[in-house]
Amino acid sequence: MEKDMDVTKCEAFLAAIDHGSLTAAGVFLGYTQSGITRMINALEEEVGFPLFIRTKKGVSPTENGKAMIPAFREIVRAHNHALEIGADIRGILSGALTIGSYYSVSAMWLPPILKRFRQLYPNVRINMKEGGNREMTRWLNEMSVDCCFFAEPAAGTICDWIPIRQDELLAWLPKNHPGAGEASFPLCALENEPFIITMPNQDTEIDRLLGSRHLTPDIRFSTADAYTTYCMVEAGLGMSLNNRLITLSWSGDVVTLPFDPPQFVSLGIGVPSWKEASPAMKKFIECVKDMLEELP
Repeated sequence: MEKDMDVTKCEAFLAAIDHGSLTAAGVFLGYTQSGITRMINALEEEVGFPLFIRTKKGVSPTENGKAMIPAFREIVRAHNHALEIGADIRGILSGALTIGSYYSVSAMWLPPILKRFRQLYPNVRINMKEGGNREMTRWLNEMSVDCCFFAEPAAGTICDWIPIRQDELLAWLPKNHPGAGEASFPLCALENEPFIITMPNQDTEIDRLLGSRHLTPDIRFSTADAYTTYCMVEAGLGMSLNNRLITLSWSGDVVTLPFDPPQFVSLGIGVPSWKEASPAMKKFIECVKDMLEELP
């Protein structure tokens, strides 16, 4: 491999991995498709083997390409880290952050946080990735994000964990449900209810609660989106559950009740390595901590 391997080529390779096509990678990085193609071709010449399988549907990494992903991520990370340290020394924080997040956190917490951070550090560019616990674990382990907002990580997640808040899990009931007028919903009653599950078998809070309590509800429907589940509950097709944060901005004929006994999920920030976190990342965490009391 050449000693002067261009960081831009590594960024092009990683963008193509993340977006699944050279065209999308070009749009993300601000290059034409032909420009991205030239960079990838040059990178393949430098390493001495093909990095991508190219099809009409896009690109996917070869086995050798997959093996190179950690090395290319480290080249880009170290380069950006050095630039950020230099900028920090000069008193002008700059760089780029890639933040993974739950959809609910993206909607309810991140807009005010990003607004404040942008005011303080206008030269830092923010890239967002949204997903669930399983995606967050993968992104942290492969170091493709600077941090993730999600539930307390499961075993096997390589990160430093910063707890932010305990968010309560709530039962979602149709308005005409017999228990809709009660103060709480018995957790054990989940066994007897027609249930709508969101993103099953994806290590969600629902999966974790049902698994830890050995509950097997009567699952009638599954969805890939919490709002779809919410609308199906509103239509009377069954009940469901999720964290309090996700429904704060939704209004509909769905009754949300705490469980008996109460159930909570720990929300926080996972960082691949606090010791190796960039100056911009550390300033971002400071901004989040300063705003905790303002968050819904």
